[in-house]
Amino acid sequence: MMGSEHRGHSIWRAPDLSPRWWPVFLRNLLVWRKLAIPSLVGNIAEPLMWLVAFGYGMGALVGEVQLEGAKVPYLLFLASGSICMSAMNAASFEALYSAFSRMHVQKTWDGIMNAPVSLDSVVLAEMLWAAFKALFTVTAILGVMMALGISYSPKLLAAWAVLLGVGITFSCIALIFNALARGYDFFTYYFTLFLTPMMFLSGIFFPRDQLPHAVRIVSDWLPLTNAVELVRPMFMDQWPAHPLRSALVLIAYAVGGFWVALALTRKRFQA
Repeated sequence: MMGSEHRGHSIWRAPDLSPRWWPVFLRNLLVWRKLAIPSLVGNIAEPLMWLVAFGYGMGALVGEVQLEGAKVPYLLFLASGSICMSAMNAASFEALYSAFSRMHVQKTWDGIMNAPVSLDSVVLAEMLWAAFKALFTVTAILGVMMALGISYSPKLLAAWAVLLGVGITFSCIALIFNALARGYDFFTYYFTLFLTPMMFLSGIFFPRDQLPHAVRIVSDWLPLTNAVELVRPMFMDQWPAHPLRSALVLIAYAVGGFWVALALTRKRFQA
């Protein structure tokens, strides 16, 4: 529980952050290092199955898709979108199930806060740790994609940096639901009602031009859509058409998500 000096303070106050988030991050890294290989296999197996089944299977039927006046091989189209989905899923799983275990089940956060580490720093460390796990996952997937010859664009280095931002964004959003959850079952709502529909509305599996106009407008403001809009052109050795808009949307979700997650987590620890 939080110390009595924090009771009565607004849960919406400015974040109380310090470099003390680093030992918390390092603690998670040292614990995870023992299971790094199984974790890597688990994180990349599903996206690679999507890539093989749809990219090679459906790609053989579809051939190419029309994207902004150009024809793009379906395998490349799918790969450039699915890697954003992988960053989203990896960050979300870590910021939900693993963070909830440390916060609620194992009471790790309570033990950490017995040291001079604030709750705000713990939440920051969890967010950055989930983003690191997402980056680790997409790095491995990028390596496989390059080995398969899907893309060799030098701009993939810039895409790699963007994918770190995608991990941060979805970590912040997921921590909101982590703060609200009373059990693991609660996360089913987040995946079923938010992440899954977004996967099909963000242009990962088919061009968004096929969506009804009203749905397209909603899709324009989804975080995953803007992640794909930034990353996909780089796979094609091009720069995004509207990088500032997409980047600002992701930053808004990240900043807003972290602020809300921090406030709700403070409220939970005051209860």
